[in-house]
Amino acid sequence: MPLHVIGAGLGRTGTLTLKTALETLGFGPCHHMLEVFANPQQVPFWNRAASGQAVEWEDVFGDYRASVDWPSAHFYAELDERYPEAKVILSLRDPERWYDSMTETILKSMQLMGVDRDIPADHPFYFGGMIVSARTFGHDFSRSNVIAAFERHNAAVRHRIPPERLLVFEAAEGWEPLCAFLGVPVPDAPFPRTNSREEFWSHIEKIAPPADAQVSPA
Repeated sequence: MPLHVIGAGLGRTGTLTLKTALETLGFGPCHHMLEVFANPQQVPFWNRAASGQAVEWEDVFGDYRASVDWPSAHFYAELDERYPEAKVILSLRDPERWYDSMTETILKSMQLMGVDRDIPADHPFYFGGMIVSARTFGHDFSRSNVIAAFERHNAAVRHRIPPERLLVFEAAEGWEPLCAFLGVPVPDAPFPRTNSREEFWSHIEKIAPPADAQVSPA
């Protein structure tokens, strides 16, 4: 089935919250990096995509109705071309707070697991190093560079996607703008809040790191 919703927001912009919300609204299953952790057979596909090889997006997304977070957010333009009827959600948060969250989660995990060293090709951090560390931030995790990359990405999404197909969304806004954009009723349930820094590290510890790496948030 084709994707109905493409999440273009980078990681740590409430993407797991958005995944949970979309699935509650009937746009599930929704792809997220956690889907790769749970389905390691997807790793070779993402390795090929990250290396610039041609891929058939239905090979991964054939069973999904929505996508959010890395790795798919990196390929939002390709997904927009493949699924031109899909609606696009750009999840955002304050850039300074986003950077602080990134430093204590994704960027720290990449440094601890050695993305600039040899990573086994069957590990999700193999393609993660390519699309996040290299392609998005140029291996420069300084505050100024990471925030500049974040703002460039968000500007590019706004420039590419027509306004009628784009929702710029912050999780703090809750159900109303999301439901109005998707044309579905507001559910009688609290808007989800998930993927705290503690939850992030609990997910990271479940995937096998390289043998010489120590993974710890401390």
